[in-house]
Amino acid sequence: MRERTELEDRLDGVGRLERELDDAVMLIELAEEENDASVEQEGIAQLKALKADAARRQIEALLAGEADANDTYIEVHSGAGGTESQDWTRMLFRMYARWAERHGFKVEIVEETPGDEAGLKSATLLVKGHNAYGWMKTESGVHRLVRISPFDSAARRHTSFASAWVYPVVDDRINIDVKESDCRIDTYRSSGAGGQHVNTTDSAVRITHIPSGIVVACQGERSQHKNRATAWNMLRARLYEVELERREAKANADAASKTEIGWGHQIRSYVLQPYQLVKDLRTGITSGTPADVLDGDLDPFMEGALAHRLSGRTIEVEDVD
Repeated sequence: MRERTELEDRLDGVGRLERELDDAVMLIELAEEENDASVEQEGIAQLKALKADAARRQIEALLAGEADANDTYIEVHSGAGGTESQDWTRMLFRMYARWAERHGFKVEIVEETPGDEAGLKSATLLVKGHNAYGWMKTESGVHRLVRISPFDSAARRHTSFASAWVYPVVDDRINIDVKESDCRIDTYRSSGAGGQHVNTTDSAVRITHIPSGIVVACQGERSQHKNRATAWNMLRARLYEVELERREAKANADAASKTEIGWGHQIRSYVLQPYQLVKDLRTGITSGTPADVLDGDLDPFMEGALAHRLSGRTIEVEDVD
């Protein structure tokens, strides 16, 4: 039934594009007959919007990976740099939440660890929607921010790093066997704002998978049992994502582009001072409006990274100062 729904959505989308294309062409022809420049420009604007929509659907049609259609988790972690880095992690977390909301995805906060003075040390977001993982999977990596620090009384320019890690939600079609004997389970009190129950009971759960070293945590629910169940799901998802990476690396052993999406590899720079520029270091795609990007305008970067990843071509791009 899910596959049928996905196919129906694709067919409906193509049908809508065809109808709107015909309408735009008729509008332009009518404007030319009546010599109405404003109506003609309206038709041209519609054609440009349709072109962008068609390009996005073309890339989306290539999202045929084993887990591309699944919901996804995205974790963000602050790097070295204390408060400045933790504030950048909060900005990155908000950026992904805003992108998801713009596209009609459902967003749930799974875990948040506040910074010492401001921002976040780490956080996990659950994004629910068709192809959520397929679109977001290229965001894994290190993101760099360059700006005048609001926490520096001398108003000096600072460089901060935060890491994003994206992995798919494992659904009922995928069986991941995790031995409880291979895991260490810790419970602790939830951090941050909350009711009396949240702050006074050990409701938060952290699971460490000893063989792989993977650690997941959940504190989004008041019930320890619910947090434990969610943490197990997150662990299975992380282990599955590791397996997907292993398969992809084996199938594309000669593709140098794989390293650019791995943990610990910088993929994008966000420069707010002394000039305004966001630059993807894999594809060369840039934006001169960082405020829009940080408010969730990530489509050009995601589409470019997906096209680059699917084509297998490596693009050499100079770093940003």
